[in-house]
Amino acid sequence: MSDNVLPGTTPASSRGVALAARGVTKRFPGVLANADVDFELLQGEVHTLLGENGAGKSTLAAMLCGLYQPDEGQIYRSGKPIRLRSPREGLAHGIGMVHQHFRLIPRFTVAENVILGDPKQSLLMKPGEAERRVGEISERFGLPLDPRAVVSDLTVGQRQRVEIVKVLYRGADVLLLDEPTAVLTPQEAETLFATVRSMTSEGKAVVFISHKLGEVMAVSDRVTVMRAGRVTGEVATKDTSARNLAELMVGRPVEQTVRRGTGQTSATPYLEAHAVRLADAGRNVLDDVTLSVHGGEIVGIAGVAGNGQRELATTLAGITAPTSGSVRVGGVDIGGKGAKAARHAGLTFVPEDRLGTGLVPGLSLTDNMLLTRRRSFFVNRRAARAELAEAIERFEIKAPGTEAEARVLSGGNAQKVLLAREVSDAAKDGDVRALIVSSPTRGLDIGAAEFVRELLHQVRVDGGAVLVISEDLDEVRSLADRIVVLYRGQIVLSGASEELTVEQIGMAMAGVKE
Repeated sequence: MSDNVLPGTTPASSRGVALAARGVTKRFPGVLANADVDFELLQGEVHTLLGENGAGKSTLAAMLCGLYQPDEGQIYRSGKPIRLRSPREGLAHGIGMVHQHFRLIPRFTVAENVILGDPKQSLLMKPGEAERRVGEISERFGLPLDPRAVVSDLTVGQRQRVEIVKVLYRGADVLLLDEPTAVLTPQEAETLFATVRSMTSEGKAVVFISHKLGEVMAVSDRVTVMRAGRVTGEVATKDTSARNLAELMVGRPVEQTVRRGTGQTSATPYLEAHAVRLADAGRNVLDDVTLSVHGGEIVGIAGVAGNGQRELATTLAGITAPTSGSVRVGGVDIGGKGAKAARHAGLTFVPEDRLGTGLVPGLSLTDNMLLTRRRSFFVNRRAARAELAEAIERFEIKAPGTEAEARVLSGGNAQKVLLAREVSDAAKDGDVRALIVSSPTRGLDIGAAEFVRELLHQVRVDGGAVLVISEDLDEVRSLADRIVVLYRGQIVLSGASEELTVEQIGMAMAGVKE
């Protein structure tokens, strides 16, 4: 740690401090990502950086490991100021980051991925020696892995373990885990929490980056809350609650509620799929999918990312033609006939891709609101502009004006415009009977997310059929009357929300049949 330790005075508060940031600021073109941030990680603790998407927590973590360099302020390691110019220099100081998106070579073995790129790796090391060392680390920290297994054959949870073993292999004493449970089943998340506790029991320090309140309360010793690039509070987990953390995240009291339908549903389904199969490059992306959504209910699709959710959404919306099987909206076959045919049959669709599929970046917000409306040759722009202005106020959309181009909006605000258009269509138009929503609250703060969930609930109460596709299991469970679990393109579990436990759903998400 002598190469790039800067001269300076050790802060008074550095006793027992493994890693710290003082007055750190980071700017990107047009964005103040971090503003005068102070952060302190103690040896042997789990310290969570909590905040919504865009709060600045990942940017701070990237500076702590050397991926970014601060424009202002200072990083300290064990009380000494350091300048990290790359992640490799971060690892030289015992700081390693496990990113949300894995950086593994699928055709290599576990051991080969772990030792790849390690500057300390001896050229004369035999494969057996590397496998032995990887196996020792795996066993020591409760990360069961076969060093000889090929990465492409591993589950998502196992691949994450490989990434953690990689930084432990390089001698990291400080680990930064960026949204580590985003792609895990509930059981895999519990295994990860046990691993984190095992690491801290040996004196390692962990920065846990998350926006999920439940897991933060379960795994953290302390929490630093960020909003809009600034720290809004720091608290010991034992001295707070999920409700208090939510208020720190959004700046106002937030009530998170579980919503259910009235139990009164239409006699016939408004949205149906029967034996739908979708083949791509010789494999079935969707395999014999049969489901239905009745008016007056919300059906939730749960699953780990990449198990066919996106393809299911586009197929049900008429955009992608199924290889076989049928899709019906209000009794009308719309399979592969395009979004226009689906909408005429009574379907509205909020896609996962907001800018591009949902909105046209180069068009004004007013024009984007008009895109999906049935209209005559003459367009009533004044009425559309007034409706958009009302939506901007109601949804708290931060936009320069009704004629601003969609491209200038942040991801969260673009999402609000799209939801305002589609959800209001589903709630108001007499011929709209079914609504498909993919990742409805991604990028929204807790308050805005609760608002959106209430809108979807209202569509249900008004008699609409709602299909919610989300990787957030808590969201699915809080909204859906029925839950369907998708694994490798197949429905592996379905049932009433009250009758399915988290354990059952988690096992199904992992492809394990009871």
